[in-house]
Amino acid sequence: MISPLEKLVKSLKKFPGVGEKTAIRYAFFILNANQQEIDELVRNIEIVKRDLKLCSECFHLTEGDLCDICGDTRRDRSRICVVESPLDLLSVEKSGDFRGIYHVLHGVMSPLDGIGPDEIKLNELVRRTNQENVKEVILALNPTVEGEATASFIRDQLRKTGVIISRIAYGIPVGGSLEYADPLTLTRAFEQRTTL
Repeated sequence: MISPLEKLVKSLKKFPGVGEKTAIRYAFFILNANQQEIDELVRNIEIVKRDLKLCSECFHLTEGDLCDICGDTRRDRSRICVVESPLDLLSVEKSGDFRGIYHVLHGVMSPLDGIGPDEIKLNELVRRTNQENVKEVILALNPTVEGEATASFIRDQLRKTGVIISRIAYGIPVGGSLEYADPLTLTRAFEQRTTL
């Protein structure tokens, strides 16, 4: 018979990036927390599951019909940054450099997993691009096989719209070391080099 602590550890291991040791640490933190902290954690989980939904425009997470970004009239609505997930959107926003709007796909195409354009928010992106005054679509998808396939599909779908389709650059990160870079990263870094 599995103990309650083992059940909790098993549940916590389902979180991305949480292995056995981290799950055990989290379980003991929960075990040692006071009831008020536990109640707050449970309440916040319930609120997130109950109140968050997808923005009707960009498909980011929101409590209302539009997210804060889509509702911000100061944003440049002629530029759409396409990302795979709300987490990727938050990463781009954290940089503070992009002042346009977003489109969250909620995944990438993966034929082997049965994920085609209809399973993610690709048709909605094409609709937005055709209906709104969009001048540029910036693809900020992860440099995976699926991300590349999705980027190519988007490029093909939007080619006739006259919209500029660009891709964020990939390469060696600031503070990174060449000796640890994989061959694809180095290739991209050389392809996307800039003149000084």
